[in-house]
Amino acid sequence: MPEQGALTGNLRIADQEFESRLFVGTGKYPDNETMVEAIRASGTAMVTVAVRRVDLDRTQSEGILFHLDPEEFFLLPNTAGCYTAEDAIRYARLARAAGFNEWLKLEVIGDETTLVPDTQATLEAAETLVAEGFNVMAYTNDDLVTALRLEDAGCVAVMPLASPIGSGLGIVNPYFIREIKRRCDVPIIVDAGVGTASDACVAMEQGVDGVLMNTAIATASDPVAMAHAMRLATQAGRLAYLAGRMEAREIGIPSSPTRGMLD
Repeated sequence: MPEQGALTGNLRIADQEFESRLFVGTGKYPDNETMVEAIRASGTAMVTVAVRRVDLDRTQSEGILFHLDPEEFFLLPNTAGCYTAEDAIRYARLARAAGFNEWLKLEVIGDETTLVPDTQATLEAAETLVAEGFNVMAYTNDDLVTALRLEDAGCVAVMPLASPIGSGLGIVNPYFIREIKRRCDVPIIVDAGVGTASDACVAMEQGVDGVLMNTAIATASDPVAMAHAMRLATQAGRLAYLAGRMEAREIGIPSSPTRGMLD
């Protein structure tokens, strides 16, 4: 199989370049061995780790970090589970103190039922963390104005949701995802709501720069097989976008020439 970057072009975020446009999480796997095997099958170059939910001691064999070699994977701490800007800032600082680098996926939840983000708190936290030298990749809703404000705050990537976290509904508002991509200069990574490979493909067909997922892979009957499917779907969606789709019409058009047909 050709290298991913050769097929779809490498993705650059701030000063880092990634061959894969698929990013994955580390939660909900049946065991750590399956997690690592699935992550490798996905071909990802970036793996997210929830700072509030993992043991930050890398020496503990039962912990997630013991099984993730930072020489093999680019580890991205995230503030999943935080409901205030203050909490998110605190856990970002904790991650850096624990040995992670300055990269961070910022997540501030605003509603316990839908897990949609608190955009005002996210913006407040982003401004503080950017000022402290973090490379902030901000999880947000599919609102254009919020995306533009996060970009203005200095975020290195904006991560609009496809649909609520863990819902598996896929992209519910493709127009707004496309508009965010069209208007923002920083990379746009669709985050949350992908349920299966076709969802990943559709997300990439909107022209976004990448897609992040966790539940769809981790809770599949065969996480390793699903990870491989997501890898192929992400590539296919990106290639389809680059190739340019045919015009959609509400009438039938013959696919074979009509000129010179036999009577």
